[in-house]
Amino acid sequence: MQLAEAQSNKPQIIKTHVAIIGGGPSGLLLGQLLSKKGIDNIIVERVSGEYVLGRIRAGILEQGLVSLLEEAGVSERMKCEGQVHNGFDIGYYGKKFHIDIKALTGGSTVMCYGQTEVTRDLMEARAASGLTTYYESSDVALHEVTTDTPYVTFTNNGQQMRIECDYIAGCDGFHGVSRQTIPEDKRTEHERVYPFGWLGLLSDTPPVADELIYCKTERGFALASMRSPTRSRYYIQVPLSDKVEDWSDEAFWEELKRRLPEDYAKRLVTGPSIEKSIAPLRSFVCEPMQWGNLFLVGDAAHIVPPTGAKGLNLAASDVATLYRLLTKAYQEGDKRAPERYSEIALRRVWHGERYSWWLSNMLHDFDEGQVGGMEKATFDSFMRSELDFYLNHYEGQQVIARQYVGMPYEDIA
Repeated sequence: MQLAEAQSNKPQIIKTHVAIIGGGPSGLLLGQLLSKKGIDNIIVERVSGEYVLGRIRAGILEQGLVSLLEEAGVSERMKCEGQVHNGFDIGYYGKKFHIDIKALTGGSTVMCYGQTEVTRDLMEARAASGLTTYYESSDVALHEVTTDTPYVTFTNNGQQMRIECDYIAGCDGFHGVSRQTIPEDKRTEHERVYPFGWLGLLSDTPPVADELIYCKTERGFALASMRSPTRSRYYIQVPLSDKVEDWSDEAFWEELKRRLPEDYAKRLVTGPSIEKSIAPLRSFVCEPMQWGNLFLVGDAAHIVPPTGAKGLNLAASDVATLYRLLTKAYQEGDKRAPERYSEIALRRVWHGERYSWWLSNMLHDFDEGQVGGMEKATFDSFMRSELDFYLNHYEGQQVIARQYVGMPYEDIA
């Protein structure tokens, strides 16, 4: 009996090139791209696939991410169902400004396609390729990450598992184990928590406009977005003290109408909510983004307020960088290439962080003393002047548009 118990507790050992911690879109995309290059990988995810698909997230994809999905061979449904956006509107105290990103950037656009759909496409492609994913895994731990023989241990379906690998990609989000594996005295964390949240409502109603509308009002920020021609996603700025239960559907729709420009408010189609939630806003960056042969990807290393639609897109640029560096290591024998990951990834991360912080400051309403101790009237005057300049000058609109479509990915020489 004791011998049988000892044998059942013996871990099952698996070998692979890259262990990926986290089965969200960044982990799935990295795995799909690596497999296309013949680089073996295994994904370990703590929750079920259904839970991952149930996460409600944004859906504006930069061209860089669109191109990565094409390279990964998972773009067919996106091309059929996604909506190309050539611009967006900013409602500024009731006045509308159209930011024509295509004209302002010399032809760049963005794609409206929900993150849930991106994840679903990647999951289906991974399953079709026969690639291994361990869902509902517990007790995940990373070991010996600063050596040439790192490994991952976890429990799956009662079986102890051990993955021996060359590299570990930490794609497990802000609360995952990957970042915590880096010793506290070896990482620097930059953080700003915003004093409000976004109350979001998803509904099966036609969008109020063909493109996004960002609204700056005396009542607070609002955003009109969409997931498809028949499904809409709307947000309003609320205090952090608010709870979802405080907001009936009717109260949400009435407040949204007050914040939308009048012509949009009149044609807004309302209906029952499919989902409502309040998302807190924060800016966060961990430096460095790697420790030995452990690489942090996406939310494991950085968080942005959703104002600039940069969260998934910054994760995608991390994936692009790591995938290309690992390809150089395996296909060209350049074993030192992955050492450049953090340096390259952080350059684009800070661009996205700054843009998201800047846009959030301009478009949201802050109470007195919430921005660097500045009085509310002074801060509002600064931000009004800032918006006046950028919205009323072609060069200012170019700055907004260039960053909205995304900075180009850095070449990996």
